[in-house]
Amino acid sequence: MLRAAAETRTPSRIMPPPTWLLVALACSGQFLVVLDVSVVNVALPSMRTDLGLGDTGLQWVVNAYTIAFAGFMLLGGRAGDLYGRKRMFLVGLAVFTLASLGGGLAQDGWQLLAARAAQGLGAAVLAPATLTILTAAVPEGPARARAIATWMAVGAGGGAAGGLVGGVLVDFLSWRWVLLINVPVGAVVLAGSLRWLVESRAGDGRRLDLPGAVLVTAGLATLAYGIVQTEAEGWAAASALVPLLAGPALIGAFLAVEARTAAPLMPPKLLRLRSVASANAAMFLSGSVTFCMWYFITLYAQNVLGYTPLEAGLASMPSSLAVVLGAKTAPRLMRTLGARHVVVLGMLVSAAGFGWQSTMTADGAYLTAIMIPGVLMMTGAGLASTPLAALATSGAAPGDAGLVSGLVNTSRTMGGSLGLAVMSTVAASRTGTASAGGGPASAEALAAGYALVFRTGGTVLLAATLLMLAWLPRQLRQPQGRPQSQP
Repeated sequence: MLRAAAETRTPSRIMPPPTWLLVALACSGQFLVVLDVSVVNVALPSMRTDLGLGDTGLQWVVNAYTIAFAGFMLLGGRAGDLYGRKRMFLVGLAVFTLASLGGGLAQDGWQLLAARAAQGLGAAVLAPATLTILTAAVPEGPARARAIATWMAVGAGGGAAGGLVGGVLVDFLSWRWVLLINVPVGAVVLAGSLRWLVESRAGDGRRLDLPGAVLVTAGLATLAYGIVQTEAEGWAAASALVPLLAGPALIGAFLAVEARTAAPLMPPKLLRLRSVASANAAMFLSGSVTFCMWYFITLYAQNVLGYTPLEAGLASMPSSLAVVLGAKTAPRLMRTLGARHVVVLGMLVSAAGFGWQSTMTADGAYLTAIMIPGVLMMTGAGLASTPLAALATSGAAPGDAGLVSGLVNTSRTMGGSLGLAVMSTVAASRTGTASAGGGPASAEALAAGYALVFRTGGTVLLAATLLMLAWLPRQLRQPQGRPQSQP
């Protein structure tokens, strides 16, 4: 158990807090940071009207958060290992809450984008600590698998519930409340965490790798910006080509620095663990398409079918429940099928949903155009996410627990951010062709572009399924050479 291996810096309690309370606090933090990835989606049209944002600006309302979130998460995870998981949880939550207040009060587009980036930075510090606190509180085995399933379900549920929460707030209050709602909730979680969370850290005297953090964040942000620019300027434009070339160069420099520094942000030895490398690759690929699902379903419901923000949020409820059901069912299946086969099953179910969704039309009915394919996509995502998180955190030393937790979140979130940029370009390629006569795209053209996105996403999931069938280990790898076992 990680808590036994970590050096605890606070006096022992006579009556330690119950495990369920620690899990609840950790999951609450994860729910907040994932909710804010998707909650703004239904508010985008209102933000455009109020702040005068263009199409690229609207994408950066989403991307400013996710890129800062993913880019700094490795640094946040390592900071938790060295300076204390509870401390980083509290710092991240405080920054996130204050940035939410700033975003909700923004009077100009740049202020909103700056607040979203600050939210992402706070989330990058907070999110790795949530998983590390949870794994430290629950012993290895079936209990930890169930706790991870709860963490994954709450996180996925946060992404799924974003549409409904955002729809209610936009319809009855204003778009500002999709950010302001975090302030009272964050304050309550912060107070509970101060009282009940127990401090732990690796305590090995290592320092943070700030050059590595700057390089990887700059590289990922530059690459994402280049992909976003391709939608407006085309792939051959200098404004797209320069960042598309500079981004990978910066990431290459990051890898070179990590190979030579004494205290790397991402030790190369971690990626040599089959369980860590393969599970994070799967997280990246599945995140690149499942994250886009919420974005484009919301656009389809509002821009094509004419739903209000609240109706679009209510339309996502069955999918929200499906992802929770899938994540909570996964531990039972893992005991009989094994983690790898549950991942494959989940990806196949999700791919079937993407294939169904790709048949959408401009006059689609809710049951067949949104509900059933959405349930399939999210049930599959829930089934795959729990064993992937268990695999990705298995085999690493206790001192690297925060870093590995950060890597899990980084892979999923950065996959989502880059996937959204790519899929927006994919949709625009079909929508632009269909509406070449000029003027706003018709409902038919928009539906065709969104359908191509889901067809592409389904293809990516099928390819990822084949890769994971060959690459994922059969069993969870235990740290420090202990015998392998299934949860």
